[in-house]
Amino acid sequence: MKKTILSIVIVAIIAVTSSFTPIASKLISKKGHVNFFSHTAVEDISADNYKLVSTLETETGELIYTVPMQSFEFEKSMMQKHFNSDKFLDTKEYPKSKFKGAITNLSEIDFGSDGEYAALVSGDLTIHGVTKAVTENATITISGGTITVDVVMDITLADYSIAFKKGKPSTNIAKTVKTTIKAVYN
Repeated sequence: MKKTILSIVIVAIIAVTSSFTPIASKLISKKGHVNFFSHTAVEDISADNYKLVSTLETETGELIYTVPMQSFEFEKSMMQKHFNSDKFLDTKEYPKSKFKGAITNLSEIDFGSDGEYAALVSGDLTIHGVTKAVTENATITISGGTITVDVVMDITLADYSIAFKKGKPSTNIAKTVKTTIKAVYN
């Protein structure tokens, strides 16, 4: 009888303490996705990249995204060739883009409670060797210990010295592209 009661108490203690396990403060995501979409009267261009690596520091709000630029996948091989060329993104010279910033309204997000939270993210975005300060809205979803950060931003290519000077590609890509970023931390 004593062994049964002792076993029940031990199981209860383990169950209670494991339900209050804090979330690690520095989370790493290798389950990220970046999509960009360009719309013009000539054609729509979309590319996906599943090689996004990200860190999220839940105590400070620090957020870092690193994207290998040659990992974007296009529907047409010619689009990928143009994208990587030295006349456009020059991905050999500039192999990665990076965002380094922070969640500025961190006090409004409870990483220990399931829910959807509106976040404001500010920091420096570096693309094509050019760094610009950006501030964007984000959605942070917490569900069963998994944290997902979704950000949608419009990137004006000229701000990052990206432009085809002439020829067909210059009319086929929008001057501003919609970029969707999703990072999953668990």
